[in-house]
Amino acid sequence: MLAGPTAVGKGTVAARMRDANPDVWISVSATTRAPRPGEVDGVHYLFVSDEEFDRMIEQGELLEWAVVHKAARYGTPRRPVEEALKAGRPAMLEIDLQGARQVRQTMPEALFVFLAPPSFEELERRLVGRGTETEAERTRRLETAREELAAESEFDVTIVNHEVPAAVDELVALIRSGS
Repeated sequence: MLAGPTAVGKGTVAARMRDANPDVWISVSATTRAPRPGEVDGVHYLFVSDEEFDRMIEQGELLEWAVVHKAARYGTPRRPVEEALKAGRPAMLEIDLQGARQVRQTMPEALFVFLAPPSFEELERRLVGRGTETEAERTRRLETAREELAAESEFDVTIVNHEVPAAVDELVALIRSGS
């Protein structure tokens, strides 16, 4: 499980993992938010309607789900995770704090990795630099980020994302060691 605050680089780290380590299966989360520029349905996220998300919850199709940043819902489809694990593939879920807490209840044997920013100021700089959120959304995300940063001790390992390639290398080493 890879989790961390907004704009810490979870998506970037996961994408680099996917490119450099095709044997590592990486979950694609479902979300009710609209795609950001450049995001592709089924690659970055499964973009679904509120009605479809409700159906997925009702049918037990999500391993975890949560309302994130008091706005959109995100969740991890259960079946692909179970299939990857059954096939013996190393698997990684990129999820938020709420999701990690849910998965901890059902899969306590998993390795929980917290991706941290070098500083809160750097996190804020990255969020602003992304340019994909309104001022109100940035404020809401930074409030959530403070809560998420306070939960770092709930994780097994912390990787500080100074530079994406180094963070990916640390994550690959953890996966390969089976820690």
